[in-house]
Amino acid sequence: MNNKTLSHRQQFQILKRLFKAAKPFWWPFTLATVMAIILSIVNLLLPRMIQFYIDHYLRHGPVLVKWIVLFSCLYFGMTIIRAILQFVQAYSFAIGSEKTLESLRDKLAHHIYFLGMKFFDQVPVGEVVSRVTNDTKTLYNFWNLILNLIVAVTGLISAFVAMMMVSQVLAWVTLALLVVIIFLVNWYQKLSVPVYQRVRAKLSQLNSTLNESLSGIEVIQQFGQEHRLTKEFDRENTQYFNYRNRLINFDSFLLYPIVSLMFILAETATLAYFGWSSQQTMIAAGVVYAFIAYQQNFFNPLTSVMENLATFQEGIVAGDRIFKLLSRKSTQPHQFNQPIHITKGKIEFRHVTFGYDPKKPVLKDISFTVEPGETVALVGHTGSGKSSIINLLMRFYEFQKGEILIDGVDIRQYPLSEIRHHFGLVVQDPIIFYGTVAHNIGMFNNSVKPETIRQAAKLVNADSFIQQLPQKYQTLLSEGGSNLSIGQRQLIAFARIMARHPQVLILDEATANIDSQTEEMITQSINKMSKQQTTIAIAHRLSTISDADKILVLRDGQIIERGKHNELMQQNGYYAKLVRLQES
Repeated sequence: MNNKTLSHRQQFQILKRLFKAAKPFWWPFTLATVMAIILSIVNLLLPRMIQFYIDHYLRHGPVLVKWIVLFSCLYFGMTIIRAILQFVQAYSFAIGSEKTLESLRDKLAHHIYFLGMKFFDQVPVGEVVSRVTNDTKTLYNFWNLILNLIVAVTGLISAFVAMMMVSQVLAWVTLALLVVIIFLVNWYQKLSVPVYQRVRAKLSQLNSTLNESLSGIEVIQQFGQEHRLTKEFDRENTQYFNYRNRLINFDSFLLYPIVSLMFILAETATLAYFGWSSQQTMIAAGVVYAFIAYQQNFFNPLTSVMENLATFQEGIVAGDRIFKLLSRKSTQPHQFNQPIHITKGKIEFRHVTFGYDPKKPVLKDISFTVEPGETVALVGHTGSGKSSIINLLMRFYEFQKGEILIDGVDIRQYPLSEIRHHFGLVVQDPIIFYGTVAHNIGMFNNSVKPETIRQAAKLVNADSFIQQLPQKYQTLLSEGGSNLSIGQRQLIAFARIMARHPQVLILDEATANIDSQTEEMITQSINKMSKQQTTIAIAHRLSTISDADKILVLRDGQIIERGKHNELMQQNGYYAKLVRLQES
């Protein structure tokens, strides 16, 4: 995470982008601004009314009842109007803020979903979630501050004009104090921005730590790691508290007292000025009251802004983090998106070299061919490059050298949607989403008919257990499928792929976590379909691939043996050694 201090120019650029994000929702913000202008006028009229009442009625003896009633009704009516204006202002601004944040969250989600697997290898999921949730939530408070700022600006201008009408000398003295406040705020920004950046970064790290811990809670409890993780979280949480504490010190000892001190100085100067002036001429009490009221109108919005200036800094930092994420270029492999389709499912690797880090290749000059309808098995120890071949076929990553051809056409010519539709991947640990069984098999695609879903389930022998569920295909599954067994989750994953009728079936140790009986049922289903589709399988139990048309044996990113099971056993090489090792 880059914690480089944001310059004033960078902060201004972030502000511009935030306002640009709000531009489509200009009307509620415009309405709120108009209400702020009218409110500033109303706030000036109220002290003027009281001044008039004091100087023209209260000073001259008993006031007639009709004037008391008239003044009270007028004053009450003005306060009602002010309350209505405040409601419209706050409501319209809140609508604009929420619409802006909704749009930003949508943009973030859309951008994140298309960033590619390499991005998620580099950035923890918890940090990404923090950008979408915590940072956008911070921006809501930021927009509230902008509303306060609009109110402050209109209030300052109107109050200054009103003070000039009463006493130009005191008006300029009050304005001079505003210059002091601006200078101190600028100083505060320089000191606080780096701290706010560290706070947001630490909060993301805290979220990431907690997210990782909770996602692996079963393993944590299995190995009795609760106390260790509690200590780790406590350490991260303490660091976060320390950063927050520094902000509290900034705000408590520097930020909040500034406006209060300036207001006290302004009031003191006002009382001293009118006291001195009273030695030469009579000073009306209503005038003194009105001027102090105007000063309150001048400083009260400033107080609100200053008390929430921390929110401004948080908003700038949150906006910076959001826009940096939106500026991240997609790491998905480049596609030319030609209007071509996969028809047969022939796969060719020609001298392919690939590394997640280009300087450290995990596949080295790989070449092989898979004919349509052929079943090819990939064998090798962990780290030999089996899953990397699958990742390249699914276009999760870009290879550095060589060619991958599908039906004789460079894989980069196909649209990603064509690859993902015709290549069905089943992994060792299937993902089950919160939703019904039918939704999980059809992947929430309403165009997939119920008959297709059930046919796919029957094909992989999943229909029998689904029929025993409380609501059958409408049974609600929990997130992660915790209300299903491991084998049942895997059958759902197989059915999900079969519902799409893939041209190429890819099994990445897909039967590793299921019992032998379920594995046998799935194997039978795969054998039925193998004549109609190309199959590539990574298997941990070598006995399950003995019927494969071709077996590729990988070691250190290279194919060291290839052939049928019997041929490789006769060679008595690396593959034969692996088989005997498992049998023993």
